[in-house]
Amino acid sequence: MGEHEFPEVEGGGSLILAWQIRNKRVLVVGGGEVAAGRILNVLNADAKVTVVSPREGLNPEVAYRVQKGQVDFVDRKFEPSDLDNVDMVLTAVDDPEASTQIWKLCKERKIAANIADVPPECDFYFGSVHRDGPLQIMVSTNGKGPRIANFVRRSIAANLPPNLGEAIENTGKLRQMLRKVAPGPEEGPKRMAWMIRCTDDYGYEKLREMDDVDMANLLKYYKSNKVPRFECLKAMRGEFDAFDGSFGFCVGWG
Repeated sequence: MGEHEFPEVEGGGSLILAWQIRNKRVLVVGGGEVAAGRILNVLNADAKVTVVSPREGLNPEVAYRVQKGQVDFVDRKFEPSDLDNVDMVLTAVDDPEASTQIWKLCKERKIAANIADVPPECDFYFGSVHRDGPLQIMVSTNGKGPRIANFVRRSIAANLPPNLGEAIENTGKLRQMLRKVAPGPEEGPKRMAWMIRCTDDYGYEKLREMDDVDMANLLKYYKSNKVPRFECLKAMRGEFDAFDGSFGFCVGWG
């Protein structure tokens, strides 16, 4: 291949990842409005959250999460020992000097940190996120224009089909069921190709309509590497006439 056939490197971006922080320990320093948003973000990712802030500085949302026991709470200002056994630090306090000091301590301990509103002191940024069940779409301007990121995110969300998250949830369930039917690593390429066909043939609307019975019936066709028409799956439940159980076949294949 010629050199011009490869993608051009475009530096200056961020590595966009779906960071798995389930059961990781996240320290949030601050209890105001910005902290409330950060706390919700990491709770949605199933992190174990500790908030350090004087109680009088808590906004209503943070106070609610403390009262409900959704986060651990330390009623005082930050101390260096708060960083012990922590995996991530988020600061949201109106004290630039204190924030910078926390950032330096995090660097010494190699702890990933985000210092609110100070991009040079961030190992990662929070983007504008659209959430629909398992579907998460993040828009990032790399700390340059958060308001514009919100506009772009809303524009994307407005053009997505409704209940797309349900289709994705069902697709994930079907994949899990398929792994039980064909668990061996040698089945990997066939599993992947068959799932691609199912996704392409049915589309999100039909995947959204499937229930466990439909999925179990669909998996009966995996061994023969076939993908029946959606009507055939419903016929197996007696909802259409396209299936003749006496012969064990469905009229029409995908």
